[in-house]
Amino acid sequence: MKVSAVIPAAGSGRRMQNNIAKQFIRIGAKPILFYTLFQFENCEIVDDIVLVVKEEEIQFTREEIVNEFGLRKVKHIVAGGLERQSSVFAGLQSLVNSTDYVIIHDGVRPFIPVDLIEDSVRLCVNHGAVITAIPISSTVKLVDDHEVKETIDRSNLWNVQTPQVFDFQLIYSAYKKAFEDGFFATDDSMIVERQNISVKVIEGSKQNIKITTQEDLDFARYLLEKKQ
Repeated sequence: MKVSAVIPAAGSGRRMQNNIAKQFIRIGAKPILFYTLFQFENCEIVDDIVLVVKEEEIQFTREEIVNEFGLRKVKHIVAGGLERQSSVFAGLQSLVNSTDYVIIHDGVRPFIPVDLIEDSVRLCVNHGAVITAIPISSTVKLVDDHEVKETIDRSNLWNVQTPQVFDFQLIYSAYKKAFEDGFFATDDSMIVERQNISVKVIEGSKQNIKITTQEDLDFARYLLEKKQ
C-alpha cells in the first residue's frame, strides 16, 4: 500500500494583510509551511509528498524550504492554479498510476498531529473516504440582514478540517467529473459527496488551526511557544 500527501500551498496573504504569502511567514525560526511538511515527513505511513505552490514560487520553495530543511519525502513541487480546487487537481494529476491513497492537507495547518494523519489513513483503507472535523460547541444562528431568522440545531454540525483522505482512484475520478461539470467546491469531500459516495468522519484536533488571519498567526506563535 502506497500513501501520498498533496499539500496545497499556492494561496496568498490577502486576509493576513501581509506582503508575504501566508505559508512563508515565519513562526519561531521557520516558515509555517515547514512545520506542516515536517509533520508528514515524520509520519511513517506517508511515503511521499506533492507540494503545490504558485509557479513563480517553485524554485524558492525547493531551495529555501525543501532543501534547506532536508525534507526528503517531497518528491514533486508542482504549479497550482488560481483556486484551491485547481491546485489540488494539479497535485493529483502528478500522482496518476503511482499511489493507492492520497491525503489532502492545507499547507497552512502546521499543527496537525501525526497520529491523526495515521488514524485517518487507516480508516480510509476500510471506507475509501475520510475527513477530519470538530463538533460545533457554540450556538449557531441563521442570520439575514443582521436579523436572526432561526437558531440551528448544532447537535449534528461539525467544523471541517484537513487532512481529508481518499482512495486515489475515487478522488481523482470525482475531481475530473467536477471539472467536466464546472462544479467548484469549498473542500475535497464535497467533490466526492456529489457522486453519492459515503464519507466517514474522524474527530480532529482543536490545535489543527488554519492560519488565515493575523489573529490566527498570533495564536499559532503561542501554540509553538507552548510546544517548545
